[in-house]
Amino acid sequence: MLQLNLPEYQFRLKQSEKGLFILDSLRKRFVKLTPEEWVRQNFLRYLIEYKQYPLALMAVEKQLTVNGLKKRCDAILYDIQANPLMIIELKAPNVLITQEVFDQVAVYNSKLKVKYFLISNGFEHYCCKVNPENSSYSFFEGIPDYSLLLSDNSLC
Repeated sequence: MLQLNLPEYQFRLKQSEKGLFILDSLRKRFVKLTPEEWVRQNFLRYLIEYKQYPLALMAVEKQLTVNGLKKRCDAILYDIQANPLMIIELKAPNVLITQEVFDQVAVYNSKLKVKYFLISNGFEHYCCKVNPENSSYSFFEGIPDYSLLLSDNSLC
């Protein structure tokens, strides 16, 4: 698979007649290895190992109902009181991060009301704080550690 703009990791892979699968440590099962899944597995591992995002406070492929339609967040990070804190949207490496992607996450946020968005295609990473009063974003220079998100003193 493609080397991303992330540390390199080793993963458990399994080949079957249905294709190549990768072990997802959050969902605790093998999932089909697609380009987007490759980004998800690498990025979530980076958040857990380098940024101390607690594995127990993350949900992968969380289904939501927004305006009567079923939607799926790639991942949601929760705070220690189990309130949604961050929407994590991950795209395949060939997908450009555009305003459309931010709009997609904003739709999810109409239901979740999180403070932070994190969006990546494995090469470009964007993390921002949501300003609900004027529907704007304040971008971080990098990806903050989990402890900085909780302190909320980390103004962008």
